[in-house]
Amino acid sequence: MKRVLITGAKGQVGSELVVEAEKRGYDVIGLSSAELDITDRAQVKAALKKTMPVALINAAAYTAVDKAEDEKDRAYRVNADAVKIMAEICEQENVPLLHISTDYVFDGNKSTPYSELDQPNPTGVYGASKLAGEQALQATWDKHVILRVSWVFGKNGNNFVKTMLRLGQGRDELGVVNDQFGAPTAATSIASCLMDIVDKERFGEPDFPWGLYHYQSEPGVTWYDFATTIFAQANKLGVLGKQITVNPIGSEQFPTPVKRPENSKLDGKKMQNVFGVSAGDWEQELLGMLE
Repeated sequence: MKRVLITGAKGQVGSELVVEAEKRGYDVIGLSSAELDITDRAQVKAALKKTMPVALINAAAYTAVDKAEDEKDRAYRVNADAVKIMAEICEQENVPLLHISTDYVFDGNKSTPYSELDQPNPTGVYGASKLAGEQALQATWDKHVILRVSWVFGKNGNNFVKTMLRLGQGRDELGVVNDQFGAPTAATSIASCLMDIVDKERFGEPDFPWGLYHYQSEPGVTWYDFATTIFAQANKLGVLGKQITVNPIGSEQFPTPVKRPENSKLDGKKMQNVFGVSAGDWEQELLGMLE
């Protein structure tokens, strides 16, 4: 039985990766941050040598976008230094490394979806630390796949869907920004995409199409659109038991320490062409989550 090692196994994507890999018949070793400190070289090396998986999938990350401005060292330790450690050890043991990155490596000033050829330009520490992690992996170990995703949601962890439902329980009216465009992406879809890659023929071989990929979800929407869909589906399923009025507002009415990209939409044509993985359907995935 083939084995995969998953870091961040209790997080949004990591927990879904464990489920998806087990469903496909893999022997799964899923380690949470409490079980494996990815910034500790000795721990990472011991975990890899003990398990000897066909792939290490890194779903662990520091994701507090605003807090990262005050915790720069910690963000870089987890998002960049730890990735370099994993890449070095994976190279030593000849284990492919799949790593999840983010749309926050871009500034959001482009009017069309971002492709893998677009120049990154992060606007905050979080995005910069994730970009540094990408660069460290690219410079260290050839057998890698970097998967950039955006606006992640799922049944585990903290995310926009859960925030909206929580606020909806205590309020009848909410204001949500309507000038930031992107695409919600379900953790289940990301897990499926990553395992589709691991399942491909010649995975692990030098001539496998390693590299950087964007995984897109459709349709593209604003946060306001996303919120209205959340409440529409929640009402249909009787999750809240009441109507919520959602008002569109500008980003200036909801200031944050880090400027959010105006456009976070990713272009997934390369993923489709190389691996045959189509765009995710976030509305369907959202319905499944709420159910």
